[in-house]
Amino acid sequence: MYWLSKSIHKLSRFRRQLTIFTAVLGPGIITMVADNDAGGISTYAVTGSKYGFSLLWIFILLVPIAYYIQEMTVRLGAVTKRGHAEAIFEGFGPVWGWFSLFDLAIVNWLTLVTEYIGMIAAASIFGVPPLVTFLGVTAILFMVVLTGRYWTFEKLTLFFCVFNLVYIPAALWAMNAPGAPGWNKVFDGFYRPEIPGGFTPGLIFILLANIGTTITPWQVFFQQSSVVDKGLDIHDVRFGKWDTLAGAIITCVVAVFIIIVTGAALHYHQPPIVIEDAAQTADALVPLLPHGQGQLARQLFAIGLFDAGFLGALCISLSSSWAMGEVMGWAHSLNKSVRDAPWFYLAYLGMLLTSGAVVLIPGAPLVTITMYVQVVAVTLLPVALVFLILLLNDEGFMGKHVNTRWQNIVNWSIVIGIVIVSTLFAFSTLFPGLFPSS
Repeated sequence: MYWLSKSIHKLSRFRRQLTIFTAVLGPGIITMVADNDAGGISTYAVTGSKYGFSLLWIFILLVPIAYYIQEMTVRLGAVTKRGHAEAIFEGFGPVWGWFSLFDLAIVNWLTLVTEYIGMIAAASIFGVPPLVTFLGVTAILFMVVLTGRYWTFEKLTLFFCVFNLVYIPAALWAMNAPGAPGWNKVFDGFYRPEIPGGFTPGLIFILLANIGTTITPWQVFFQQSSVVDKGLDIHDVRFGKWDTLAGAIITCVVAVFIIIVTGAALHYHQPPIVIEDAAQTADALVPLLPHGQGQLARQLFAIGLFDAGFLGALCISLSSSWAMGEVMGWAHSLNKSVRDAPWFYLAYLGMLLTSGAVVLIPGAPLVTITMYVQVVAVTLLPVALVFLILLLNDEGFMGKHVNTRWQNIVNWSIVIGIVIVSTLFAFSTLFPGLFPSS
C-alpha cells in the first residue's frame, strides 16, 4: 500500500502545483504574444517574402533571448513589488529615471502608430472604413481596461491571444500551393544557417527588425507592472518563469509560421513576389492557393493582423500608463476605477487617440514607419537592458534573488550582440560602400 499512498501524494502535489501555475499564468504569455504585434507581423511577412526560409535559424536564438530578458522582470517585480519605472527612479535617481520614461514614451507612441496601421489595413480587407476602425477599436480598447479588475483584463486578453494562432493553418495551406517547396526546405532554414547575399545593409536591417519586434523595451515595463498589479510574490517566481518560457516559445513559433506563409507563397513563387507589409501579403495569397483556400487564407491573415494590432495597442498603451503612474505618483492599477485613478486611464486613452490619428493623415508614410519603428526599438533596447541587469545585481533590491553568474553571462552577451548588430547597421547606413550591395 506504500506505493499507492506515495502515488496519491504525488498526484495531489501535481494537482496543487498545476493549480498554482494556472493562477500565475498570464503576464508572460500576454507580454510575449502581444509582441507579435502588427509591426511584427509585417516584419515577418517581409522577411519571408525577401529571404524565404533562410533566416528561420534566428528564432532558435530568439526563444532563449526573449526568455532570459523577460524572466528578470518576473523576479524584479515579485521581489520588489515595484514597476520598472519606479525601480529605475529608486535605483538610479531622477535623471536616469526621467530619461528611461521619456525613451519608453517615444518608442511606445511610435509603436502604437504601427498597431493602428495594422488594424486599419486588416479591417479594410473586410470593407471597414479607416475612421470607423479607428473610433471603434479605440472605444473597445478603452472598455477592456474599465473592468476595474486586473483578473478580468487578463482573461479577456488571454482570449484574444488565441487568435494569434490563425497563421498556422494559413502556413499549411501555403505549403500545399503549386510550386511551394517541401518541408525539408523549412527544416534547412533552421539547421543550415544561411546569410543570403552576405551582410548587405538590407539583411542587417531585416535582422534588426526581427530582433526589435521580438524583444522590446515596452515588454520589460509591461510584464513587470503586470506581475505587480496581479500581486505575484517570491513564491510565484518559479511558475512565472514557466509562464514566460511558454510565451517565448509561442511567440517565436507563430513568427516562424508567418515566415513560412510568405516564404512558401511569395518567395518561392515564380516569379518571386516581394511585399512591403502584411496587408499586401493577405491580398497576394488569393490567386496563389487553389479551391478557394486563397480567399480563406487572406481572411485568416487579416484576422491575425487585426488581433495582433489590437493586443499590441492594449499592452503597449498600458505599459506607458503604468510607468507614468509609477513616476508621477498617480494611482496606477487596473484594480482601480476611473474615479480612483483618473490620470492613469486618461494617459492610456491619450496614447491611443494621438497615435491612431496619425494613420488617418493623408499621404503618411505608413510602410516606412512600420519597418523603421522596429529598428528604432532595438537600437534603444540596450539602454533598457543595462538598467534591468544592474537592478538584478543589486542585493539591496533583490536580496538572494540576484542574477546568477550564468544569467549575467547570458544577459550581457545579449546586450553586446544587439549593440554589435546596431553598430553594423549604423555603419551600413553611413558607409554603404563597405558592405556588399546584393
